[in-house]
Amino acid sequence: MDETLFTSQPIHWLAENDKNDKIVPANILDWLLELGSMTKRFEQHSQQVTVIPYLECYVSQDKLSADEVQSLPKSQRYWVREVVMYGDGIPWLLGRTVIPEETLTDDDQQLVDIGRMPLGRYLFSRDSLTRDYIHIGSCANRWVRCSRLRLSDKPLLLTEIFLPESPAYR
Repeated sequence: MDETLFTSQPIHWLAENDKNDKIVPANILDWLLELGSMTKRFEQHSQQVTVIPYLECYVSQDKLSADEVQSLPKSQRYWVREVVMYGDGIPWLLGRTVIPEETLTDDDQQLVDIGRMPLGRYLFSRDSLTRDYIHIGSCANRWVRCSRLRLSDKPLLLTEIFLPESPAYR
């Protein structure tokens, strides 16, 4: 995936017991551990939240990171969507969604066609959404979180890098 928005620098994931305000400032930890829609959270800090897709395509497993491979079931193909999320035209977040093809059944096939719709607007409108975990880490002096979510008990992985202008840092 040479065309990725995501940095080639490694993400340093924190151990579960490091999720405290001695390591991560309390205001940032509150954002990283948000259980609801990040889109809705951003909407509380701006007039308009927009998403610009950068990459949307199917890839084979060898195009995923080791963390992604470990976190998702084996599949022939994975739908990858990378976006920049803006608040009032200011880039606040990089998002990368990786979805095994087997997750994209029934109504959830719509995920490949959401275009400029924020992922959270789609996911959090579903009654069948659950979250397995949130991992937090850092990369190039930016805070990162990764969630494995389930739609109708089928997994997808969402990694979010909070950009410097994000309200998470205020």
